Amino acid sequence: MLKSFFLKGANASVGRWVVLLIDTSIVLQTFFIAYLINFNFELNFQQFGFFSQIGLVTVLAILSFLIVGSYKGTVRQTGTKDALNVFYGVTILFFILAVITKMDREFNITIRFAVPYSVITIHYLLNIIALIASRYIFKRVIFRVLNRYKAPVKTLIYGVGDAGLLTYATINNDLNNTSNLVVGFIDDDKRKIGKKYNRLKVFKPTAITYDYITKNNIQEIIVSIQNIKPYRLMEIVDSMLSLPVKVKIVPPIDKWIDGDLSIGQIEEVKIEDLLNRAPIQISNPILQKELNEKVVLITGAAGSIGSEIAHQVANYNYKHIILLDQAESDLYDVQQSFIRKNVKNFSIEVADIRNELRMSEIFKKYSIELVFHAAAYKHVPLMEENPYEAVKVNIYGTRIVMDLALKNNVEKFVMVSTDKAVNPTNVMGATKRVAEIYASCLNTQRKTKFITTRFGNVLGSNGSVIPLFKKQISEGGPIQVTHNDITRYFMTITEACSLVLEAGVMGKGGEVYVFDMGESVKIYDLAKKMIHLSGLRFPEDIDIKIIGLRPGEKLYEELLSSKENTIPTYNEKIMIAKVSPFDCNSARDKIQRLSLLDNMDNLEIVSSIKEIVPEYISNNSVYETLDKVSSE
Repeated sequence: MLKSFFLKGANASVGRWVVLLIDTSIVLQTFFIAYLINFNFELNFQQFGFFSQIGLVTVLAILSFLIVGSYKGTVRQTGTKDALNVFYGVTILFFILAVITKMDREFNITIRFAVPYSVITIHYLLNIIALIASRYIFKRVIFRVLNRYKAPVKTLIYGVGDAGLLTYATINNDLNNTSNLVVGFIDDDKRKIGKKYNRLKVFKPTAITYDYITKNNIQEIIVSIQNIKPYRLMEIVDSMLSLPVKVKIVPPIDKWIDGDLSIGQIEEVKIEDLLNRAPIQISNPILQKELNEKVVLITGAAGSIGSEIAHQVANYNYKHIILLDQAESDLYDVQQSFIRKNVKNFSIEVADIRNELRMSEIFKKYSIELVFHAAAYKHVPLMEENPYEAVKVNIYGTRIVMDLALKNNVEKFVMVSTDKAVNPTNVMGATKRVAEIYASCLNTQRKTKFITTRFGNVLGSNGSVIPLFKKQISEGGPIQVTHNDITRYFMTITEACSLVLEAGVMGKGGEVYVFDMGESVKIYDLAKKMIHLSGLRFPEDIDIKIIGLRPGEKLYEELLSSKENTIPTYNEKIMIAKVSPFDCNSARDKIQRLSLLDNMDNLEIVSSIKEIVPEYISNNSVYETLDKVSSE
């Protein structure tokens, strides 16, 4: 009971008025000591009006500290700014005392308030030392009290450069988080290995073994290397896969708050940090002009991609945004996010893109100038089992929105597609390819510019592998991987949606945009890394289970960014895909007939898709029989 009460008091910020009272009492004590020093420690200075001056110094000290606000700082967070405020306060006190003394002596009023100049000077110096030192002493006392009742998390810092040393100082001096105790450094620089920095030894990476970690009860390793490349970070994380520790990372210096690192910014390594490529940074001044005063419709606005596009568009000087989706709960969440962020001029439309009448009303209601079409069914196994629904949404619904865009003279229509539309092996990818073909056909009419962007796998999107693995880990495993050798390309949601906006700027109509996604990632290795980053061990804590390829699933995705299959643009990271030629008139007729699929069974539906997309060869699917028949 007593312990919890004391800790509660130790954690609380010292009241401002208590700080002011303590500072004033210290000023009075140093005033007495200044007189003692000046008169060789003899108590015969009452004749100079010492007792009268006590009241004056008290009033002036309080006034000075109120002026600079030095009492407002939290003692346990004392820093340079607090020390400066104290310095300014005692300096004001020094000058006021000096001025009063000069006026008193010059006008011969009385010697009651005339403090000897030597005493004023000594007092000033003592105040600077005592007041600043007292704050840091109180801070250290509180730090030790808090640590006394907490088992520290023993931590190693990877990197002994400026960033590493600054990280150590941040952890050591931050009293908001007293759990970490830095016990050493790691560095691969031979000149630093074995030396001590801040009395802590520097170890070579190979010395940090499983035995060392368990023997010394190390629980965290913080990577503090500025401008670290993804492949280098991946090497470091890989080297720690067998160690029972959590790995954290210090963010780049440009993300520090006001140029200062706080312990709250040191986060666990995210899987995004391990992408074996540099994140794409898009900065296009034309984008501001393109979106300026435009009415923008975003379909699928409740999804992970659509909502991110909406939030990015909201950063520009648009005229009006229409957020459209049939998922009311998720759309409500996006609406509330816009309200919290004080986004103006937007409308919510709960609608199904398959409802032609409803969609027509929406186009009539708003004078739409730009369309970002993200509404689609995207889950490969589900669409393989439900081709009717895949066609209804990805082809028929998309065709309705495209036709209305053309009819209502929309300037640009940007469609979100997928890398699975390249030489598709499943229903989902094939339906997206059909939508791409239809967009290209409509573009020939030269009224609306139809533009397509193809994505790889998006980290963190709804239904993607990352949140799925996280859920399986939280449930105790095992993580389910379809094949030992399956690989995928990845990008972040922010990057993917930036690409959509960039395509809307550079697109002249008819293009299919892809971008450099770097190296593919082995999903099995990704699963192991996620287990480790969760602070668990593979396979002791979480195992990985191979469940076999799902219907329509590829082992390797197509390499969209290869120079043989793409045409470069002014942005070296963004390219135009070369697509197979097709007969627009024939394709449009087949697509329109496919839209009337109510009397078709699944085999007939998929067969019709294959007529439109001859490169569509089913894989690990019941529809492989259709390919065998066509080849005979």
